[in-house]
Amino acid sequence: MNWNRKSATLVATAVLLAVGWSVLGVRAQSPATKTAEQQFKNIQVLKGVPAEQIFPTMQFISVSLGVECEFCHVAGAFEKDDKDNKKYAREMMKMMFAINKDNFEGHREVTCYSCHRGNNKPVGTPIISDLAPKEAPGEMRKGGVVQAKLPTAEQIFDSYLKALGGAGAVDKISSRTMKGKIQFAGSEFPIDIFNKDGGKRISLTHMPDGDNVTAYNGHEGWMAAPGRPLREMHGADLDGAAMDADLHLATRLKQMFRETKIEAGEKIADHETYLVTGEREGDTPVKLYFDQQSGLLLRLMRFGETALGRLPTQIDYSDYRQTDGVQVPFRWTLARANGRFTIQVSELQQNVPVDDAKFVKPPPPPPDGGKGPGR
Repeated sequence: MNWNRKSATLVATAVLLAVGWSVLGVRAQSPATKTAEQQFKNIQVLKGVPAEQIFPTMQFISVSLGVECEFCHVAGAFEKDDKDNKKYAREMMKMMFAINKDNFEGHREVTCYSCHRGNNKPVGTPIISDLAPKEAPGEMRKGGVVQAKLPTAEQIFDSYLKALGGAGAVDKISSRTMKGKIQFAGSEFPIDIFNKDGGKRISLTHMPDGDNVTAYNGHEGWMAAPGRPLREMHGADLDGAAMDADLHLATRLKQMFRETKIEAGEKIADHETYLVTGEREGDTPVKLYFDQQSGLLLRLMRFGETALGRLPTQIDYSDYRQTDGVQVPFRWTLARANGRFTIQVSELQQNVPVDDAKFVKPPPPPPDGGKGPGR
């Protein structure tokens, strides 16, 4: 690959998009107590929405319509109303809110994606598919009636723990370090991941211009990249980072959900699955797909809340290998609506010393950039 500073910047931005940076650019986040109109200029429809939800909400519009920021916004001056598409988007948001209020008791059943499906102009005519309708996976027919035979969530979680090596083996893991490669947009870079008990995790993607960092220290998370200010995590990013950092998540699943729903899940890499949808108190649901044969977790889906709808994040796990008595995925792919990346681990160690200093959040840069007075 013929590498230069421009290509490094483009790929760095792409990786950050996949791991959670906003499609609208990066700026320091204000405290979560601020509303959209308190932090941003010219907010007309989304007043009262938490400021931290504005960028994810714009991302939701972007992926729902299959457009980029400049479709509605003036580059570098997002507050301006120079483009008709921005004015029309406001009317569409009002319409969506009205439909849900008048027809669904205020519950958000209709979103931008309900009609647009990735097109800036909704398709009003049904599309004829070349494929025959599929039967629901993992189900059997008897006398012309679908008969589903499904275990309980508790049985599925117990099978998962057993497949991993047992609760005792999982609980003995106090740290995990990994080396490997991250693949994104046709490029590949070295990556190091350090994970420690207490919900601490940091990944460092080694780019030509420096390291891309995603970190969580047990109570706060942040992202950083060369030439960009540190971004603190909020909302769904923080929730997801906490899950990723939990070395003992498998032992906590029974306590994690207030309610569960079991279905026959879709096939994943030719594996029949059970789908457990877990509802959490005061938070978005989590979908877990378990291999019906091995019991291992093949896919996890979580959702970020925005003012207009939920944004999904999907993680597929594969290449499980036994290390220190525990099955660990050596490969996983994280996919969002705006991109995906795959990590392949080549070296993994567990229960080795990991310095707590790795999980200390860097201080913010000085207001003057460190140049001092008179410059």
